[in-house]
This record gives sequence, C-alpha cells and structure tokens, in this order.
Amino acid sequence: MTAPRPLVTDAPRALAFLVSQQSFIEPTVYRTLYPSIRYPRLVPVDTDAPEWVSTVTYYSVDRVGQAAWIHAQAGDVPRAEVLRRQYETTVAMAGTGYGYDLEEIGKAQLMGMNLSADKADAARRASEEFIDQVVLYGDAAKGFSGLLNNPAVTTGTAAATGTGGSTAWAQKTADQILADINGQLVGIFTGSANVEMADTLLLPYDQMLSIGLRRIDPTSPVTILEWIRGHNVYTLETGQPLAVFGVRSLETAGTGGTARMVAYRRDPSVLKLWLPMPFRFFPAWQTGPWRFEVPGAFRLGGLDIRRPGAFRYLDGI
Repeated sequence: MTAPRPLVTDAPRALAFLVSQQSFIEPTVYRTLYPSIRYPRLVPVDTDAPEWVSTVTYYSVDRVGQAAWIHAQAGDVPRAEVLRRQYETTVAMAGTGYGYDLEEIGKAQLMGMNLSADKADAARRASEEFIDQVVLYGDAAKGFSGLLNNPAVTTGTAAATGTGGSTAWAQKTADQILADINGQLVGIFTGSANVEMADTLLLPYDQMLSIGLRRIDPTSPVTILEWIRGHNVYTLETGQPLAVFGVRSLETAGTGGTARMVAYRRDPSVLKLWLPMPFRFFPAWQTGPWRFEVPGAFRLGGLDIRRPGAFRYLDGI
C-alpha cells in the first residue's frame, strides 16, 4: 500500500516549495496580454536607463540662425547656433506583490498541484494599471503631469458652430467636425513654422464611435473617421494615415469637465515614458509564522513631453 504524501508542516519546506513554484509562475504571468492597458500604444517607452538611477537627465536641442547674402569682403558672417536645454526627471519606485499561507502551500504539495498563477497575474495587472494611470494623468505628489493634462500644452475650445451655438460634435455637421479636427492639426503645423505635425488623435469613446458611424455625406459610404484619417495635413505631407484611438475618461478631461481631444506627434523626440526598471518579481520570503510573500517592484520617471509645440488639446467637443 502506497503511503500518502506528507502535508507540509514546517515553514522551511513551504518556502522551498514556493520558490520552486515561482520559477514557472513568472514566465506564465509575463506572457499574459492586457488589452485594456493603453500606455504602450500611446507613448514611446524608454527602458534603457540603469535600473537604480535616481534621476534621468536629457537635453532638448533647438537650432537658430539662417543664411544671408554677403559680400566677398565682408567682415562678418551670419552664424547659426544650437540652443541646448537640460532637464531632469526624478525616478520613483512602486510595487505590489502576492502571497500564500502555509495551508495553501501545504494543500498544493499534498495534492501534487502547482500553485496557481492567478495571484501573480493580479499583481502584475495592478502594476500595469498603476503605470497606465501615471502616464495618462500624472501624479501630483511626484510632480508628474500626464498625457491628457500637461499644463505646457496649448489648450483651445471647439468652435461654437453647432446647433444653438454649441461646441459639441453631437450638435455639428460633418463639415463642422472636420473643421475642428483639421484646425488643430493645421494649428500645430503652422504654429511651429511648419516643423511639427501631429500623427495621432485621442478621442473620447462616444465621439470616436459617433464619427466612426456617421457618413461624411448621406450619399457616401465613407464615414467622418475614415475621411479624416486620409485627409489631413499629416497625411498630405507624409502619405501616412492619421492614427486615432479612443481613450476612456477623455469625456470629462477638458476644462469645466468637458470632453477633450488630444492631437500630438507620437515620437520619442516629442514625448517619452521613462521606465528604467519594468515590473518584476523578487525572491519569495517568509513574513510571518505561516505567511509567505513574493514582492514585485518597478521604477518609473513619469511622462516627459519634451516638445509641447507638437501637442494640442481641444475642449468642449
């Protein structure tokens, strides 16, 4: 008769079992996809800085000066200069983890089962949601501004051309909506002496779904969204379609709690999330007589909008 497997009854054996289980839990968790986490597709992420750096220093460069007609015997020549500005971003640490008690570990070992990866998956999900929140809205306590509320970005109000002088797209014709959108894109282009071009629009879901269903003309199958993707200053200059994403909470992100549109160039030279240490788990340890924890941590420096001229906010849509 086969003797039953002994139940884990002491902390050292429980901890050893948890450590062995962690080796297969972590790869499973890191393969999990999180479709509702928005920041990876909205902003460039930089993980090249050393993990434990306290600040990230970067520079912005602007070139000034222009050529001019000169005489062969001129005593001076027009000069070009490079203006370099230094910025620093503080890197902070955040964390979350998971744990088991002696009974959970003992039962798993007795039954020859692997510990579930659900707790580790929940911890990683929490870290991604935290980063997502910081990227979009910043963190006042850390001095971080977000993608949707940076004070350095020029903010305007949609034209009051709708029914009854409304600024809301729900009260506007297709042409009036297109005028609002192209007005922002052209404003970025002309306001930067034809240097900056927005390639991305962020819209509240209601507005995005509305222009995605409304046709540009009653006799045309083309929607407003399809039209604007192919007929804008960025596409005319580059031949590339304009990227449009729906982002929840933009419904009330504007001044006075109004709906906000965000237009910007999605490029590392314009904006960047500093993430020196992406989320990872650290070795399991015993935190009490029958309790074991697996801590996780990550380090990030917030979202830097390095060239606000490549951004515009439009409220009241």
